[in-house]
Amino acid sequence: MEKNRRRKSKARSPKSWHSVIVVIVLKAPHEIEIMREANLHLYEILNLLEAAALPGTSTAELDRIAEDEINKRGLKSPFLGYANPPYPAVLCTSINEVVVHGIPSKSVKLKDGDIIGIDFGVIHRGYVGDSARTVCVGNVAAEFRQLVDVARESLERGIQACVVGGRVRDIGKAIEEYVTPFGYSMVRDFVGYGIGTRMHEEPQVPNYYSRDATVRLKAGLVIAIEPMVNMGTHEVRTLSDGWTAITADHKRSAHFEHSVAITDHGPVVLSRP
Repeated sequence: MEKNRRRKSKARSPKSWHSVIVVIVLKAPHEIEIMREANLHLYEILNLLEAAALPGTSTAELDRIAEDEINKRGLKSPFLGYANPPYPAVLCTSINEVVVHGIPSKSVKLKDGDIIGIDFGVIHRGYVGDSARTVCVGNVAAEFRQLVDVARESLERGIQACVVGGRVRDIGKAIEEYVTPFGYSMVRDFVGYGIGTRMHEEPQVPNYYSRDATVRLKAGLVIAIEPMVNMGTHEVRTLSDGWTAITADHKRSAHFEHSVAITDHGPVVLSRP
């Protein structure tokens, strides 16, 4: 989840890279282990949500499942009540042309052929886990399955660039270079970020190449990488609810996210076994 340019949404929009003091908090091994625990809870709950994402299921029902699991496991939600206006759910459910921050609703039910981005976070022992995946609902057309596959693989390319001594911009470069040959575009209004005791820490992590993203990758840095891949234009607009971001051309979008720890032995994806 990130903040948008008006600081109303969960997803984070890029700020100017100039005249900004960036304070980066590196994590000790015991902190990374707690974040690993948080993210494994998250992984298990996302599996339940993916299994429940069937034709006829409302997005409010998915949110209820997520909230029940949070309560059952003694976790907290970093999404519920976040920002201004306060986000009203523990889950973001973004269907088809919705890029991010779709608000769950009883009146919105999944249909055969939809794709839905499920973005979810938890707080465990004071540390945040954050992850997202796009799920195909029922019989999805090949062109939309390809979009989902490309977005998923683009995240893997970004993770591979998470090596000590590299720069943040290497991550976005790897993602964008994989995506663009398919004729897709990278959303630029929202970026990834550092994560720890707060959902949004420094540095910002663009999911596209930005020459100015020069922060060095160091052992102990934990970041959330979340490419958002559009079939058409990269441009998005936010609806009147102050949260729901959709593609400007109403073409579909896919979104994947992992929380990743950078170590001397390579990247460790915290949000999967």
